[in-house]
Amino acid sequence: MAQVDQDQEHLKLLSIFHYVVGCVAGLFACFPVIHVVMGLMIALNPGSFGGHRGDEPPALFGWLFVIFGGVFILIGWSFAATIILGGRFIAQRKHYTACVIIAAIACVFFPFGTALGVFTLLVLLRPSVKPLFTS
Repeated sequence: MAQVDQDQEHLKLLSIFHYVVGCVAGLFACFPVIHVVMGLMIALNPGSFGGHRGDEPPALFGWLFVIFGGVFILIGWSFAATIILGGRFIAQRKHYTACVIIAAIACVFFPFGTALGVFTLLVLLRPSVKPLFTS
């Protein structure tokens, strides 16, 4: 019975840490906003970046900044939402296989996600933990 209580406590802590790491990842995903803003400035007002008339960067260059920055933001927010979703699944004790996959994916986010992913995998792969999940 002590093992089950310990497993429950570890799962509760992992759920909380998933929420925290997901929020941190979402915050880090906002850094490319700088590129989006700079790209919009280049694309919409290229004359403010050139020293002489005709030296301004092409508008396409600015739109590339906007597109790539936006893509990186969306990927980062999707990653953060996935980590938070994993924490929710762990808290609800549902979708065991999805939790294992999300824990493996979390290892990409060095150093916080790596630590979280490794500890989550260590807990989830215990034989006494899998029966605690409903599906």
